[in-house]
Amino acid sequence: MAYQSKIKSENSDALFDAILSLDNKEECYRFFEDICTVKEVQSIAQRYQVVKLLVSGKTYHAIEEETGASTATISRINRALNYGADGYKLVLKKQGLLKE
Repeated sequence: MAYQSKIKSENSDALFDAILSLDNKEECYRFFEDICTVKEVQSIAQRYQVVKLLVSGKTYHAIEEETGASTATISRINRALNYGADGYKLVLKKQGLLKE
């Protein structure tokens, strides 16, 4: 059965098409600085750091100290990692941070 996204819409498709059209990290920085607040980008970056630490086996306490993320945020990310849409796993595998 094909994956059914909870966030799929015409607007989401247009946003993802725009992101996929970017060629490099500099273009990503430029686009995200315009489309997001600094805090929004920092929050997304923090979530990605948390998930990398979770798969590396770090404890919630160690992750909280290293990233400043609350245990509630860490728990939410862990739940998405284990029971979500497998988006974290997809990216982590592509970056060689998670084995098949």
